[in-house]
Amino acid sequence: MVRELYAGRHLKLLADGPWEFAQRTRALGGVVILAFTSRDELLLVEQFRPPVGRRVISLPAGLTGDGDAPEDSAVSAARELEEETGYRAQNVRELAIGPSSPGLTSEMMTFFHARGVEKIEGAVIDPGEEITPHVVPREELPAWLRAREKEGLLIDYKIYAALYLAEREGGS
Repeated sequence: MVRELYAGRHLKLLADGPWEFAQRTRALGGVVILAFTSRDELLLVEQFRPPVGRRVISLPAGLTGDGDAPEDSAVSAARELEEETGYRAQNVRELAIGPSSPGLTSEMMTFFHARGVEKIEGAVIDPGEEITPHVVPREELPAWLRAREKEGLLIDYKIYAALYLAEREGGS
């Protein structure tokens, strides 16, 4: 039987027998967006993440259903891409759905592949999130990521997972 140990504004801590795990209170899940520009540049974001106490390089990502109105995950993916990078996609295609960390949380993540990605003129990145967007040419990606690691940044493994999923689906 699942019992609630703690409830905060955004998370609950639950127990099922000896197993403790987190559950979001409002969001339905998360989205992760793999987006390349027409010049074959990958859109990445850099952001300080308090749980790990470091800056993290990751794909644009965010929550679905944490606002006042229900939102489809594809709509969330397009919105998060714009808010975090200043780029807009003509369309987003679902690649896969899976647990983000099944031993820690019930959260499910949906990977999307954004196509027809273009810079929005005059776009402003959400200032409340303190995000630094990066546009990295595909051929430079491995060396660029290694250099960020040497600088002490963490690299989110979902970058590699999304690249694999897109390649498996017929290229990125």
